[in-house]
Amino acid sequence: MPEPKALLSSVFGFDAFRPGQKDIVDAVNAGRNTLAIMPTGGGKSLCFQLPALCRDGVTVVISPLIALMRDQVRGLQAAGVAAGALTSGNTEDETNAVHAALDRGDLKILYMAPERLASGGTDRFLRRINTTLIAVDEAHCVSQWGHDFRPDYLRIGTLRKALGVPLAAFTATADAETRAEIVTRLFDGEPPETFLRGFDRPNIHLAFSVKDGPRRQILEFAAARKGQPGIVYCGTRAKTETLAAALSAEGHSACAYHGGMEPDARRSVEARFQTEDGLIVVATVAFGMGVDKPDIRWVAHADLPKSIEAYYQEIGRAGRDGAPAETLTLFGPDDIRLRRGQIDEGLAPPERKSADHGRLNALLGLAEAQACRRITLLGYFGEDAKPCGHCDLCDRPPELFDGSVAIQKALSAILRTGEYFGAGHLIDILTGNATDKVRGRGHDQLPTFGVGQDIDRRTWTAIFRQMMGHDLVRPDPERHGALRMTEAARPILRGEADITLRRDTMRTAARPQARALVSDEDAPLLAALKARRRALAEAQRVPAYVVFNDRTLIEMAEKRPETLDDMARIGGVGAKKLERYGAAFLEVITGEAPTPRASLPQETGRGRGGRSLRPPV
Repeated sequence: MPEPKALLSSVFGFDAFRPGQKDIVDAVNAGRNTLAIMPTGGGKSLCFQLPALCRDGVTVVISPLIALMRDQVRGLQAAGVAAGALTSGNTEDETNAVHAALDRGDLKILYMAPERLASGGTDRFLRRINTTLIAVDEAHCVSQWGHDFRPDYLRIGTLRKALGVPLAAFTATADAETRAEIVTRLFDGEPPETFLRGFDRPNIHLAFSVKDGPRRQILEFAAARKGQPGIVYCGTRAKTETLAAALSAEGHSACAYHGGMEPDARRSVEARFQTEDGLIVVATVAFGMGVDKPDIRWVAHADLPKSIEAYYQEIGRAGRDGAPAETLTLFGPDDIRLRRGQIDEGLAPPERKSADHGRLNALLGLAEAQACRRITLLGYFGEDAKPCGHCDLCDRPPELFDGSVAIQKALSAILRTGEYFGAGHLIDILTGNATDKVRGRGHDQLPTFGVGQDIDRRTWTAIFRQMMGHDLVRPDPERHGALRMTEAARPILRGEADITLRRDTMRTAARPQARALVSDEDAPLLAALKARRRALAEAQRVPAYVVFNDRTLIEMAEKRPETLDDMARIGGVGAKKLERYGAAFLEVITGEAPTPRASLPQETGRGRGGRSLRPPV
């Protein structure tokens, strides 16, 4: 059997292993079940490719993206390794060539997409070709509630047991919860030999900025790095196209990339990015795990990512060659509202939604950090760090102030209103803004009404944002986003602990915002109603609007009917839909099953009924 060290030099051209690689290679080569968490650019691929050449039989690599597989197969073939891939992107000739090599016993490494595991007879095929090892790349895709979940990854554990072969799983991003899920789903709960290498990427400069004309901010960042290859991540497909056009107009070589493009167009962008110097790709996260270009010099986020895990993985595409690289992440209220809505509209159970809000809070904590960002980032992954001297906060320490009294006022408003309301309504109370909702609920009579008039509304919004970043409050999915106080906030409320806030993130000039469908206060309930509509539509295999259109859900969110009779007065709720769906949507609004109707009202069309004074439960 060839020695890994000899093949490391003769095949891959490296004189020595990178830190941590040898122990992982030895474990995989010895046939032990293995889980390795290594930073992006840390040499994960070598840790399963090298053992594959040392062992008898075929190593099957489960990988999530065709582009990533094609890149790795090309690299292996260029190094003289007999490798191939079976993917939907193959030509007929390519597929025939792979099968012929397998029949001859020539192929050592076979890449497959997880979706192929759903095909009947896959396990028989893998036995026939003498599969002796399964390697799983991007193993965090097995996490059902992760940002890159791939349902077919759930089949891998069953395949491992059916074949009776060892399995080696690799990922660059997995917190403790995700690691536990990987062990459960891939290794049937039997702990594999686990290697947790450091998450630090010291060559990457970290920076965040509050949005203040985000297009201008991205253009200025790119202009200072003109001619250097980079990636700009955006939250929507439309933004990738408009921002790519803006960069092109400024003289950059730039193109858009998103999941809605035709396959040939996406492949063209991937090929250009690999071969064209200085190209900027403006992309959604669809331009993700397949990125294997070592000399990306910068990554910018035009919108806030979904979580620290997503952020870490996306910035990790910069500087894989170890040379200096830079990042910039923009964030603002619209981003946070979008991410909260995505969580609330999902079909996850309440405890998972709460955990996802906590993860978003952790990312806000990184965005609002008051000292070295690397300490905050690595601390999230369970690592200790010292000030790095290589992030924006080490470069320019932020201006801070004692926010204890302001936060005590905010927490008091939350508790005195029963933890039933979002930031918008709470800020109205604190600033003494006697809206109809405030008066209708008697909140203008609270001791906290008007106690925060010395602080303007924009600053209060930033204070609530930082409270979430410190995980002092979390939106409660069961109360449609109403803020609940966490245990961490109690010492501050009692005056037993002080808290410092950043002043510099509060100074962004107010700019016109796109008109929202509903107020901030009603947005979480609208998200919950959309989630219920989505579940019902999927169960019936009909478009969502067949259940209720958006306008009907908006009116429900604003008027909050308490009974089926109230529901009948909502526009778009006819007698048939009331009978079929009324109880399900009323349960979302009130938090409890409705009592049967005594009788149908004479008029079931849109009415003028006022909004319920009862808070959601």
